[in-house]
Amino acid sequence: MGEARTTPRERYRQQVRAEIKERAWEQLATAGASALSLNAIAKQMGMSGPALYRYFGSRDELITELITDAYRSLADAFRAAAEADADLAGLAYALRGWALKDPQRYFLVYGTPVPGYHAPDDVTAIAAEIMATLLDACAALPADTPATPLDEHLEGHRQWAGGHPAPPAALRRALSFWTRLHGALSLELAGHFTGMGFDPALLFTAEVELLSAR
Repeated sequence: MGEARTTPRERYRQQVRAEIKERAWEQLATAGASALSLNAIAKQMGMSGPALYRYFGSRDELITELITDAYRSLADAFRAAAEADADLAGLAYALRGWALKDPQRYFLVYGTPVPGYHAPDDVTAIAAEIMATLLDACAALPADTPATPLDEHLEGHRQWAGGHPAPPAALRRALSFWTRLHGALSLELAGHFTGMGFDPALLFTAEVELLSAR
């Protein structure tokens, strides 16, 4: 079956939308997501505000597109690592590589929430896909640590895990992985380790080794 063909009008629309997103990322890098302005992007592109709104109906629609692209790229990185038989450490390094490649993309999804913005369900579904890959890796490890009060709590509160059937010990490991590694990455990318005289990559590796050994 041949590939679906697009019309010149459709190709032009895709090109304009891609340029709008590129300009939006530039704004995010300089002023942050809360200052994102479709009118400012329109001015940069030599368009009127109403003309740009034919491609993105609102600021939130544009933010949703950017967040979806960011989450999808991380989900793809995790899936590629998993298909290459990466273990929990492999996923950790895939996460760090993804974050270092584009810090603004990282902060859009894992930084301070955009005031007044609420992600639609299809965006949170991609985030759940990322967590499912992590939970699969954690569930594959032996659960040879004593149960904790957190295990019982997580057993009764699986919403964050998207209903994944991982045992409580795997839920705890995944949660520790996610919070501790994001903590280290957020501090590194925000420049808080600058001038402290140590290599953030070695700190990250030490955290991964501790989490993988649990």
